[in-house]
Amino acid sequence: MNQTDPLKKSDIQHYLHPYTNLSAHRTVGPMVISRGDGVYVYDSSGNRYIEGLAGLFCASLGFSEKRLVDAAQRQMSQLPFYHSFGHKASEPGILLAEKLIGMAPVPMSKVFFANSGSEANDTAIKLIWYYNNAIGRPQKKKIISRRRAYHGVTVASASLTGLPNNHRAFDLPMAGVLHTGCPHFWREAQPGETEDQFSSRCAAELEQLILDEGPDTVAAFFAEPVMASGGVILPPERYFEKIQAVLRKYDVLLVADEVICGFGRTGQMFGTTTYHMEPDMITLAKQLSAGYQPISALMVNAKVSEALVEQSGQIGTFGHGFTYSGHPVAAAVALETLNIYDTDRTLDHVREVAPHFQARLTQLAEHPLVGEARGVGLLGAVELVADRDMKTPFPPAAGVAAYAGQKALRHGLITRALGDTFNFCPPMIITRAQIDDMFDAAHAALNDTVEWVNGADFRF
Repeated sequence: MNQTDPLKKSDIQHYLHPYTNLSAHRTVGPMVISRGDGVYVYDSSGNRYIEGLAGLFCASLGFSEKRLVDAAQRQMSQLPFYHSFGHKASEPGILLAEKLIGMAPVPMSKVFFANSGSEANDTAIKLIWYYNNAIGRPQKKKIISRRRAYHGVTVASASLTGLPNNHRAFDLPMAGVLHTGCPHFWREAQPGETEDQFSSRCAAELEQLILDEGPDTVAAFFAEPVMASGGVILPPERYFEKIQAVLRKYDVLLVADEVICGFGRTGQMFGTTTYHMEPDMITLAKQLSAGYQPISALMVNAKVSEALVEQSGQIGTFGHGFTYSGHPVAAAVALETLNIYDTDRTLDHVREVAPHFQARLTQLAEHPLVGEARGVGLLGAVELVADRDMKTPFPPAAGVAAYAGQKALRHGLITRALGDTFNFCPPMIITRAQIDDMFDAAHAALNDTVEWVNGADFRF
């Protein structure tokens, strides 16, 4: 770090960074991003990078979409803020709710707005409890998620999250949140097991968990169509078909977390469609506004919404909400984002370039550090291993994927290492040539990493 840079010194002194080694940050300091242009961002030294993770899986239209800036400016000039408490509303919020219900991949009835995926999933838990109270099932409150799932970082949503570092030293998960198996076929399948057999075993494990806890106590199951932050884990053959049969058998609600998959990332408008899910609730965020404004949404079906309405009538109010729920500027930007997806035929573009993206991703599977390359649409990851044949992972303390991520910066690529995986989720406007540049940089970073692993400086 440039020890004389006043901005970086101020950051170290004042800024508490999420998902950062706070101790190491005192020495490493921040990488200050100063501007963006299309799929590229520039740091404060003028270096250009392909943003290979679309920021945090969200900047679907890149970093310089003027129509979104103009939409925000127009709304700021007309009505910069208003709330939605006590029968109040603003036009953008109403129109956005209508638009989302019309786009929903399965029939939905109502939309609740929040500010992040974490808040949307947190709200889903509260509404599930509220719903079961409303229909006379006060004991049916337990929530099931999956190991390696990612659903957020509030107390409730971080409890859903099935990643150890989101629980360690936070006294999580909270009571009443349970975890079943991760559907990672490559890593978790037994010798000789087919994908279909593996899916059956996952469903049987879920059913046994429900039976052990008592079906009358289990309320809902949360699932991402693709477990993106957990390492881009794709559901194996017939997985959701078998899981949903168990949920229907025991009257357990399904919540589809579309925070990352929603709005074209998988090659369909929703991952729910890609993987034939039939959820009772859907959470949305990130690409809803292309990352230009903080906004999220929870859609609920008629069965749930009617119970909410009846219960609130008995109580006298629906006692949940956020100051910025349906913020007019955020809603206006989200509306324009959805309009751009339509007018620019963004989904068609994803379908056009995704086969090349997946072909380049598959080529990385030939690298000596890579155990598996996996992906769908414009989402992918490679899992790094110490031994390809035995699928032996590197010790977490070795930080091999993190090292590869740092080397990628030297080659003009920003991505993110999560555990042993090296992830790709570029803006959906990326071109075929830029896809090549991105994977060329990733391959060079992996070559640098294998030299380090094979060298005298590497330590387990």
